[in-house]
Amino acid sequence: MNKCVNSPFRPIELSIAPVGMKSLVKMKRSILRPRVVIMATKEPVIDGLTDEMNDIAIRNLDFAPSRRLVRSVFAEVQQQLDHCLFKMAPPGIRTEEWYEINSKDQEIFCKSWLPGPDVQLKGALCFCHGYGDTCTFFFEGVAKQIAASGYAVYAIDHPGFGLSEGLHGYVYSFEDIVDNVIEQFTIIKGRPEIRGLPHFLLGQSMGGAVAIKALLKEPQQWDGLVLVAPMCKIAEDVMPPAPIANALIMLAKVLPKAKLVPQQDLAELAFRDLNKRKLASYNVICYNDQTRLRTAVELLNATKDIESQLDKINSPLLILHGAADKITDPKISEFLYEKASSEDKTLKLYKDGYHCILEGEPDEIIFTVIQDIITWLDSQCSVHKESLQVAKCSES
Repeated sequence: MNKCVNSPFRPIELSIAPVGMKSLVKMKRSILRPRVVIMATKEPVIDGLTDEMNDIAIRNLDFAPSRRLVRSVFAEVQQQLDHCLFKMAPPGIRTEEWYEINSKDQEIFCKSWLPGPDVQLKGALCFCHGYGDTCTFFFEGVAKQIAASGYAVYAIDHPGFGLSEGLHGYVYSFEDIVDNVIEQFTIIKGRPEIRGLPHFLLGQSMGGAVAIKALLKEPQQWDGLVLVAPMCKIAEDVMPPAPIANALIMLAKVLPKAKLVPQQDLAELAFRDLNKRKLASYNVICYNDQTRLRTAVELLNATKDIESQLDKINSPLLILHGAADKITDPKISEFLYEKASSEDKTLKLYKDGYHCILEGEPDEIIFTVIQDIITWLDSQCSVHKESLQVAKCSES
């Protein structure tokens, strides 16, 4: 599967014949037998690495300590990759990494990127990563570019992903992920360097769904929403037939952590630039295995809930999507744009762009997308500043 922002839906292939309740009961009985085997894919060898490094890259990453160890070994190697996000990273960006214990008693990885101390901050941007991903690989380069333009950028790894605690790739509750985002970013927004500044939420792919849900829960807490290839509705040709979906839900109750067999590798669908596609394999702590059953059910249910509430989105909104994306359909972003109640909303489709428009496109497209985000943030900060000035004049 794709090493950047995976889709948990398109690769699902269940060898279950939708032939009625008797078959489903029989299937359930067979699942409970001890001879059940859950298959796992073997990671390919990464070209250019020693055997020792490749052995480290294919370690079992079910639990956070292993993921943290692997990341520490690969951190320097990743920053030296021949990718524009790393090669053209602006100098002087101040970074900080730390862990917060959330209300579920989980260690949540947090990171910030700030411009040099001589740069006046305009606002804060908080990032929600996509399914399977982490904020410590490609997003590092994106964050540095945005920070260099005068923004404090913050990100967390969702529970079960990246460097945060939790079974790798396991989403017990989508609402828990959303609540964790609200909890962590509420703490971050209290940091002294960004008090009084406008706060924006950025979500990519599944992170777009998380960001939407967070905004819907606390609409007054954000000054704008940026969505990149958001997973806010599942296209009809991707949705499994109703009998299969019902079987999936029943299976998830029996074996919630079990993994599904993917139909195809999504890397070629996510990265248009061939060289960048090869570099994606260096994202060694991403979840790149079969989708866990409960995870798939939770994400399906989340998109259904989001689809029913799109008209409640009234925050300033920027939607960015590759026009040739075959993982999250750009038509869904058009649907979101039409349904949202926001008076200030913008949709940008990038011709021939694939799913990972921030990481997997030709250099000029990547920097165009980043600049589009910065330009939009600048315009929103100007509006915010003008509103504050008007309020002060009214008070005087």
